[in-house]
Amino acid sequence: MYDPSQLRTFLAVAQTLSFTQAARRLGLRQSTVSQHVRRLEDATGRTLFTRDTHTVELTEDGEAMLGFARRILEVHEQASAFFTGTRLRGRLRFGASEDFVLTRLTEILEAFRHDHPEVDLELTVELSGTLHEQLDAGKLDLVLAKRRPEDPRGESVWHDRLVWIGSERLRLDPERPVPLIVYPPPGITRALAFEALERHGRAWRVACTSGSLNGLIAAARAGLGVMAHSRGLIPPGLVRVPERAGLPELGEVDFVLLHGPRRGRGQGEAAQALAQAILDGGDRLHRSR
Repeated sequence: MYDPSQLRTFLAVAQTLSFTQAARRLGLRQSTVSQHVRRLEDATGRTLFTRDTHTVELTEDGEAMLGFARRILEVHEQASAFFTGTRLRGRLRFGASEDFVLTRLTEILEAFRHDHPEVDLELTVELSGTLHEQLDAGKLDLVLAKRRPEDPRGESVWHDRLVWIGSERLRLDPERPVPLIVYPPPGITRALAFEALERHGRAWRVACTSGSLNGLIAAARAGLGVMAHSRGLIPPGLVRVPERAGLPELGEVDFVLLHGPRRGRGQGEAAQALAQAILDGGDRLHRSR
């Protein structure tokens, strides 16, 4: 009843909330993306997106279709692998940013391990900047991380805005430096926070540094300061800092997949299969467990 290519296009639009970015991700014309969505809406008899010249949003029926689309595509891939006799093998070194520690990435990895039991998956969780360095050094095969502002590479998983977050009880004194909770270098959000405050002429000081997301969350919950964070990944117990605090805009951020140099057919195929699983389930990454 539902064409897998149309479902894959639907997921790409749902995750990027952009027909243009979805077309770029899938290597399709934007008109083809629109056609796929229209045909899927015709097949369901429901409107899946509300859209105008500036915004794209999922409808309630579109939200429901997310889960169905993921499951249909998973079963489709399993059936294809079973009947074609293809079994992926080899060692896959996958790096994921600290940002995804509290998301449902584990569900995607668990399903991948179930579907490809002969792939030796090695997971590295690190800062985005560190993962970029390890990928460039040939130490990783696939990375899911924030994109460096100056780096155009990467396959977009989703686009988000950075916001200031902290404890609901925290009150900032406008006469004193902003207390910052940051990752150590080469943390990407660290650099963006510093740059935003300096452009704004706002004094700051580092109140806490930790390479662990859980460490940063603990410091923020204790009211030690504020941290720059993805709007779609705000941890429980923390809230956006209100605009009246006068903190500058932090801009936007892209979460992307990057492939390392191909070391062999097995690694390349395994990396591509995991990348596709992450793209198909990308909406899970900015939803809590």
